[in-house]
Amino acid sequence: MIYVLAFFLPPLALLMNGQIFAAIFNAVLFVLFLVVGLLTLSPYLWLIAPAHAMIAIYSRREDRKHRELVEAIERHGPPANWRP
Repeated sequence: MIYVLAFFLPPLALLMNGQIFAAIFNAVLFVLFLVVGLLTLSPYLWLIAPAHAMIAIYSRREDRKHRELVEAIERHGPPANWRP
């Protein structure tokens, strides 16, 4: 659901994901490329901001997964059949 919001309102999706600085940067990108896209008649420039938002959200989600995995290994040790 967050990816749908990231497509239509990228800065809001980033804010809801807890990425304040990325949301500010994305808002600037969104407005800049929307205006430049309208002036140059290039309708696809506005897609840069949603792409940035989706990549940032995906990256944050993967970081959380990785952190949880590392914490579980630190708490419980490596798997039984693990070899270095």
